[in-house]
Amino acid sequence: MDTKDLLRFEREYISRGYKLIAGVDEAGRGPLAGPVACAAVIMPLDKDRIIPGVDDSKKLTEKKRGELYKKIVENALCYNVVFIDHTVIDEINILNAAKRGMKTALETLKIRPDIALIDAVKLDLDFPSLPIIHGDALSYSIAAASILAKVERDRLMREYDKKYPEYGFSRHKGYATANHRALISKFGKCEIHRESFLKNAAMWADEADEGAEGGGGGQ
Repeated sequence: MDTKDLLRFEREYISRGYKLIAGVDEAGRGPLAGPVACAAVIMPLDKDRIIPGVDDSKKLTEKKRGELYKKIVENALCYNVVFIDHTVIDEINILNAAKRGMKTALETLKIRPDIALIDAVKLDLDFPSLPIIHGDALSYSIAAASILAKVERDRLMREYDKKYPEYGFSRHKGYATANHRALISKFGKCEIHRESFLKNAAMWADEADEGAEGGGGGQ
């Protein structure tokens, strides 16, 4: 989708008098290991400051995400990425963990937004917000947040790969790929595996493979 087509929500709210629009998304809801990463970002929306190519992180290659990440952090008015680790996910479930991370990322932005556009979920906030289903594919601001969350989570999983090299985290980023499942069967779980996910047979489906390389925020 052309970047200009991702600005319809932003244009609508600008026309209503909102100036500071935050986008919010997460990466890592589906993996068997590691944290969920939640990002909030306020991007400049002046015509000449829109970054071409920003899109849902799942639609981008790892190289393209990295290039766009650099441009986003250089141009953002402010941004936050918050990690909610596996222990919290096991304690309160992944949806509540993602909501906690999104809310924290938003509320600790250096600039208070006038409104937040959030991928799919509704948050209890003291300023206006709008949950948008498939928001990372429909909103420029949410797409930018999805790239931040995905890139930073992938970086963290590559660091975990150094600590737990037998699991191949740099390849699959903790998602339930066939390779990852085989390695768990061989070595057992490690410190960062999500107990609640390992106990749920439904989480072991091959469909999670898309999160390893191309997949990203919203998964």
